[in-house]
Amino acid sequence: MPTKYIFVAGGVMSGIGKGIATASIGRILKSKGFKVTALKIDPYINVDAGTMNPVEHGEVFVTDDGTECDQDVGNYERFLDENIYKDNYMTTGSVYLSVINKERNLEYGGECVSVVPGIPNEVISTIKRAGQKAKADFVLTEIGGTVGEYQNMLFLEAARMMKFQHPKDVLFIMVSYLPIPGMIGEMKTKPTQQAVKNLNEAGIQADMILARAEVALDEPRKKKLAIYCNIHPEDVFSAPDAKSIYEIPINFEQEDIGNKILRKLGLKARTSNLKEWADLVKLIRNNPKEVNIGIVGKYFESGKFTLMDSYISVIESIKHAAFSQNRKANISWISSEEFEKKPESLKELKQYDGIIVPGGFGNRGVEGKIKAIEYCRKNKIPFFGLCLGLQLSVIEYARNVVGIKDATSREFDREAKNPVIDVMQEQKELLKQKHYGGTMRLGAYECHVQDGTISHKAYKDWVGEVKGSYMISERHRHRYEVNNDYKAILQDNGLVIAGVNPKKDLVEIIEVKNHPFFVATQFHPEFKSRPLKPHPLFKEFIKAAIKTTQKISR
Repeated sequence: MPTKYIFVAGGVMSGIGKGIATASIGRILKSKGFKVTALKIDPYINVDAGTMNPVEHGEVFVTDDGTECDQDVGNYERFLDENIYKDNYMTTGSVYLSVINKERNLEYGGECVSVVPGIPNEVISTIKRAGQKAKADFVLTEIGGTVGEYQNMLFLEAARMMKFQHPKDVLFIMVSYLPIPGMIGEMKTKPTQQAVKNLNEAGIQADMILARAEVALDEPRKKKLAIYCNIHPEDVFSAPDAKSIYEIPINFEQEDIGNKILRKLGLKARTSNLKEWADLVKLIRNNPKEVNIGIVGKYFESGKFTLMDSYISVIESIKHAAFSQNRKANISWISSEEFEKKPESLKELKQYDGIIVPGGFGNRGVEGKIKAIEYCRKNKIPFFGLCLGLQLSVIEYARNVVGIKDATSREFDREAKNPVIDVMQEQKELLKQKHYGGTMRLGAYECHVQDGTISHKAYKDWVGEVKGSYMISERHRHRYEVNNDYKAILQDNGLVIAGVNPKKDLVEIIEVKNHPFFVATQFHPEFKSRPLKPHPLFKEFIKAAIKTTQKISR
């Protein structure tokens, strides 16, 4: 069959769940036996997401091939259980850059290159290339932002052109929000009607509408949307708020959205196989037991609001691991700066079953994180450090166990006398020339896991029963590393180097002996966790945290 293309656009406001809707539809189509891939289009001049502020834009997700992209790509990987690559993410900046580079290389044969159709054609070729590389039956493309925004017009034009070129193989889905103003108490359809009108002005008619709202859509509202949006009532789908994002594919399939999509694209209906997914949702809904996890970070505060999107992959990885142990993760946010202002508040860490220090950049709040790490080490609280979490763990150990009181990172002190964490050799010239975008150590690299360690035990389920140490592959995003000049003294004082990159002899995993779980990684294991396949290190961390809960309860 020819490849089918589904575009997902948003109306009324951003942040209403287009990415989860796209991922959920993809999961449904995959459950019917189709090969599915998904793309995200961000309407920013940024060439990639790597230089975007995580508080404003959310987490920077990293793929195996080192693409720094939007957090929705992480949702695609988790829901589809498929790796996503470079061609599956584009921005306004990356598209223009590609066109300009082609023009400079005379790939247009000396023609005058216009914005239209030059830019839309580049978007179309990228979408098709992503589908071809994935050998996909369905290519789902999420257009970021909302319709009607000026910066989205060229992407919508590309979608319109694809529909004109392949009328039987392209389908449009509008995800729009239906507000319920408190002073009125009635769900209003007018904003969605306006959004569909804006889509019409771009030459596109929505084939389906996913009606996002606090509650389920009722029949009067569904009929009104059908009349004013030129769509059949059965093609308007209710998408109320859900307690868990993993409920969404089940909710959609209850309205038979998968087969309705197939019929609209000239295909026969198929039975879905969502049993494993449905079992997961049942577990999430019914399991009352909790495990309490604290995340010590800094990228979640914006005024009076807590922004969980800054660490979305970490959060979901904790949940996946908890689900695998028939638990619900109760996650709390802990400001590291509080520990700097009030060291006595460190004792509050004892109320948690486990503590995570995730990745980050800069020196704000790092001393508070180091104090938290020390407290977890000394008080046997299960601890998991990720990227910066490993670097700060090494600093803490060097200061308080080895006795190097001024141990620090070159990131925090350029003139440091004892930089136990130093800038990677290949990064020095890049930093000197201020080449920041897309230049970190990015993507998948090998790690040799040492026998007899907690990490070795954790990974065994993934790689199978093997004797001795073995190799794994994990994703990275960093410029700084453990300084090998201090490696011997750290090991002589008891620090366990549990994982090393064999090609460059870089420290990848550290552990502390005689501790229920004290593990830190230079890589980001959260990027490879899936709801039905939790990452082994997160799984082992949660197991240790549950044992802590059981000890406390006794």
